[in-house]
Amino acid sequence: MTGLSRREREIMEILYRRGKASVSEVREAMEDAPSYSAVRAMMRVLEEKGHARHQEEGLKYVYVPVVAREKAKKSAVKQLLDTFFSEAPEQVVAALLDVSSHRLTNEELDRMAMMIEKARKEGK
Repeated sequence: MTGLSRREREIMEILYRRGKASVSEVREAMEDAPSYSAVRAMMRVLEEKGHARHQEEGLKYVYVPVVAREKAKKSAVKQLLDTFFSEAPEQVVAALLDVSSHRLTNEELDRMAMMIEKARKEGK
């Protein structure tokens, strides 16, 4: 979700969480929501940027994400890696651990270690 404003990212998160949503539903799910017309305009911009599309359901438009969440995650991480970490994945992990170390549980750290071990085995 690169190149999106904070509000656009918030809307996309709502669409990913719900699967699909009308402007009213998105607005209800937003924190400190702007006006209906402002949300509708942001949804139109998201369509123009290729992040969402609408479909008609009865008399209203319902919006859905264009790209699957997993693919969007991978694209965002790739851009983050390319932009800030000179394509050095270990620096991304180090930054994540630095920022999140007090929030990560032992179980989460164990799962991360298992993912690293799996990647190590698959790389051979």
